[in-house]
Parts: sequence; C-alpha cells; structure tokens
Amino acid sequence: MRLTFYGVRGSIPTPGAAYVRYGGNTACVHIELEDGTDIILDSGTGIRVLGERLIQKDTPINLLLSHNHWDHIQGFPFFAPIYQASREINIYPGQTLLDEPDQILKQMEGSLFPVPRSALKANISIVDIPKSTSRFSVGSATITRLAMNHPGRGSAYCIEADDAKVAYITDNELYPPYKKETDFIDFAKFAQNADLLIHDAQYMLSDMPAKNGWGHSVAEEAVKLAMACNAKKLALYSHDPERTDDDIDDVVNHCNVYVTVAESNLQVFASSEGQALDFS
Repeated sequence: MRLTFYGVRGSIPTPGAAYVRYGGNTACVHIELEDGTDIILDSGTGIRVLGERLIQKDTPINLLLSHNHWDHIQGFPFFAPIYQASREINIYPGQTLLDEPDQILKQMEGSLFPVPRSALKANISIVDIPKSTSRFSVGSATITRLAMNHPGRGSAYCIEADDAKVAYITDNELYPPYKKETDFIDFAKFAQNADLLIHDAQYMLSDMPAKNGWGHSVAEEAVKLAMACNAKKLALYSHDPERTDDDIDDVVNHCNVYVTVAESNLQVFASSEGQALDFS
C-alpha cells in the first residue's frame, strides 16, 4: 500500500507564499494497493493534480467521499479521468444527514458550472451501500465506515489491505456541543492499532470557544485519540486556511510536547501535499 496526500487544507484553498510547504489544496488522499486498486479519499481541489497521474491508467477508480461540503467535492469537475471515454469511476457517498448521494455531480448543473455532467465520458456510478452496512470491499481492501461528528454528518473510513490499516477521520469534532453521532471511545475502537491515523486538526485551544460547534477538532484532541487507539502515526489534517506553514510547524511542535509528556511512541506530523508513505 502506498498513500499520497494531494490536498490537506480545510474549508477553502489557500494559495500564496506562506502556504507552499504544506500546500493550499483542499482534501484529497490517494491510496494505491499492491494489486493496483486505486482508492481516493475525498475530491477537494487536490484531486486535479492526482487526475494528471491517473489518466495514464485505464483501471477503475474508487472515490470514497466523507461528505458533500464544497471543499470535499469542488475538485471533481477538474478531475481529468471523468472526461476519459469508458473509464470506470465508482463513487461511494458519505452518509450525510440529507440523502444526496449524487451531489458531487449536481454541482455541475444549471448555473453552477460551465460543463454539464452530461458531457462526462467516463462510466460514473454512484455505489449504493445500504445504510445498515458498515463494512464492504473495494478491490482487495476491506473498508469500514463510521458516522463522524460534523454539521450535516458524513463518514469516516478505515482502509485495511496489504497488512496495513489507515484510518481517515476528517472534518470531525471529537467533543461537539451538539448531539454526537459517535463517541470518542467508539472512534478509538474504530481506528484501533492503525498504522496511520489521518485526523482533522484544524483548530487550537486558542480558537475556542469562538469555533466550538463548527465541526472540526482541536489538534491536541487528535493526539489524544491517536494515543487512545494505539496508532503508530498521526497525520494532522484539514489545516486551517488562516494557518501558515510556520504556524503549522508550531502546531506540530505543540502536539509533540503532549506525546513527550505521555512517554508515547506516537509519531506526529502535519500532512503536506505530495507527501507519500509506503506500508509494507
């Protein structure tokens, strides 16, 4: 299994010199399995660059969406394989509060986008996984999903394949002021013994209480979850658009203080565009 980050920013793209090292594109992670299966987590603006690579292949593409907020679907109209004749693209929608599984395609209708969905040449399927089903297969991978705490709800995913486990829990508020979809302890069980936990870390304690209830976690809480689930590595994800590269460095250093105090072996890093991890 090889995992590559193509977009790590939350809420809105952030171009500019202060955002070069970690990148300004919104959510997109690519996983390539040993059998060649391609799995994409979210379709933010980072998927455009990924498309330039995947258009060189002709095998199926599997896109798992956490939810339909724009920063997680806005790159799809610029994803080159959707214009590739007969390319198989399977979209697995997040379990959102409003049942809108094809919202990623509807953003190309009416006055919202100049190229209509009818112009897409790929064979695009919205895969209907029953709401009662929490576990399914994609290629050689076993996928497990869990409801995340976010306005409008959505899905977190665990991908298990090639003797590796990756947990993807973005746009998740571990301690929300509204009714929880999932408790902390259930997230810990969900991501238990993950080789890599990718978790929302958009805020710091200094952002609270102003952003309490906005659907994102404080970085220290992500560290707490990673240690609770015995993850080997934690990738801080969904960086706040206001946070510069230097600010993100400070977040990582701050989180590592918690790891040191806890005498944990957890490795904490901030996800960055183009960063690739191999699991063997």
